[in-house]
Amino acid sequence: MEPRSANITVHQGHVTREDRERLLGQRGCVIWLTGLSGSGKSTIARALEARLIRDGRLAYVLDGDNVRNGLNADLSFSPAERAENIRRIGEVAALFADAGVIVLTAFISPYQADRWQAREVVGAERFVEVFVDAPLSVCEQRDPKGLYEKARAGEIDEFTGISAPYEQPEAPALVVPAATLDIDTCVEYIHKELEARGFLRAAKR
Repeated sequence: MEPRSANITVHQGHVTREDRERLLGQRGCVIWLTGLSGSGKSTIARALEARLIRDGRLAYVLDGDNVRNGLNADLSFSPAERAENIRRIGEVAALFADAGVIVLTAFISPYQADRWQAREVVGAERFVEVFVDAPLSVCEQRDPKGLYEKARAGEIDEFTGISAPYEQPEAPALVVPAATLDIDTCVEYIHKELEARGFLRAAKR
């Protein structure tokens, strides 16, 4: 999205991203967890964050409900405002990654185009799309917030998987079969991907 004002200049500081990454001993990145409500995105993200922190890594979870309670409290769940929700999150995640943080996002983010836009903002080399794969039937059975029941009763409009679409990732970096694996194993899958991509090593001089 282009700024409304033409009188804006992007300023560069004296400290580079590589400087911050050497200080932290890691490379900033965005692990973008996408999947249906109830698939386990937030649970996995929180567990992975805890593991990384225990290992001395700087990690932070951007969670859908938390963000909509503050930054995006003005947005509805219409297709246009869902897209704006993800656009804002992509920009925030990119800033965190530039600071050297390992960012874990937990958003349904149902539209492929919105996820691709987030990838472009962050940078493809630092964006890892993880499909938390749990079928609708399993998510409805879990239904930790009772949202599917309300959506089936017509009490919630534009609910992903019921009255609004979910576009499954076409080529995610990683698929986590969350319906059949326990949380620790799901976390291990993603942690290995972080290691393999070199995000747990400091930037080179």
